[in-house]
Amino acid sequence: MLLNTLLLALRSIRRNLMRSFLTILGIVIGVSAVITMVTLGNGATLAVQNQISSLGTNLLQVRPGQRMGPGGGGSAVAFKESDGEAIATQIGGVAAVAPEARSGATLVANGRNWSSSVIGSTNDWLITGNWNLASGREFSDDEVRAGAAVCLIGETVRRELYATQTALGAQLRVKQISCEIVGVLASKGQGAFGNDQDDVVLMPIKTLQRRITGNTRVNTLLVSMQDGSDSARVTAGITQLLRERRKLASTDEDNFNVLDTKQLADTLSGTTKVMTMLLGAVAAVSLLVGGIGIMNIMLVSVTERTREIGLRLAIGALEREVLLQFLIEAVVLAALGGLVGIVLATIASIGLAQLMSVPYTFNLSVNVMSFVFSAFIGVLFGYFPARRAARMDPIEALRHE
Repeated sequence: MLLNTLLLALRSIRRNLMRSFLTILGIVIGVSAVITMVTLGNGATLAVQNQISSLGTNLLQVRPGQRMGPGGGGSAVAFKESDGEAIATQIGGVAAVAPEARSGATLVANGRNWSSSVIGSTNDWLITGNWNLASGREFSDDEVRAGAAVCLIGETVRRELYATQTALGAQLRVKQISCEIVGVLASKGQGAFGNDQDDVVLMPIKTLQRRITGNTRVNTLLVSMQDGSDSARVTAGITQLLRERRKLASTDEDNFNVLDTKQLADTLSGTTKVMTMLLGAVAAVSLLVGGIGIMNIMLVSVTERTREIGLRLAIGALEREVLLQFLIEAVVLAALGGLVGIVLATIASIGLAQLMSVPYTFNLSVNVMSFVFSAFIGVLFGYFPARRAARMDPIEALRHE
């Protein structure tokens, strides 16, 4: 009986292909919108997590000032290299500590100019930031101690100043000094805040301090924790140590802040997930609109086929059989709309993910739930027309013109 009922429903849909297509259009749009929004949202969340993780493994950023962000540093006392050394030797669970000083500078090479960020640090900066070398070598211990005129450059700097030429071993003028390029950093691409991570020049911190900035300020201490370390315990240890070294009384507030990049990643990921859920919920409203369209067309179909329904009831068809016929017809329409919506959503998601430069992630559960929900919409909005058809009086139905 179920097979015959399904065949009857498909035959009825085939008789009115254009009307059936317009009927399921709302379901198609709803399903494709929900899946596309959720897929792109998941891709954006994954992109944020990847970009945050590119800052460093188990990374803590320690900066002067009472808060992060513009103006947070104020006139706070900068760190010293010895602060980083103290953290590395006195705090357990620390894998590497890199003091970091920054300065903007104009780079000159091969008759070309390029404005970039110049960072002074040690080889531990490569460890804390998950940096690899595409070619060349790290600084030697003697170069770091002596503040030698050597540097590592990012891929963007290499491309803009050297193009197809070999940068390794070449001279690069940074402001008033000329340094030898001993290594080229592997590309990392865009950062979590939209910055180009490859637009950078790294040199020994003493070189930057003595020859470019003219001071011994350390803007940031980058602390990479060992795998499995308790970030809260390490953060508390660093806070206590720095308070002692900066001679803060028990009543004084910290004049520095410690940022755990994992917490930052969790916060940003949580925000994108909430936005994804909100967009998905808004898109799901169109499914309800599609369901109303199905109910409307099914009511029209019941009216058009009144005499057919009356004839079936008169020759012995049961009410539940008529109910099932129209209900299956509504479910088939909704399910077809769901399948077409899934196909369109997959194509749209892949295209938009490439356009937005976010990873495409196929989520089986979202696709299955969207299909099941579309079929449920068919049951929900098809039941009333089907019930109306099943409860017709055969005599009145046969008299219908």
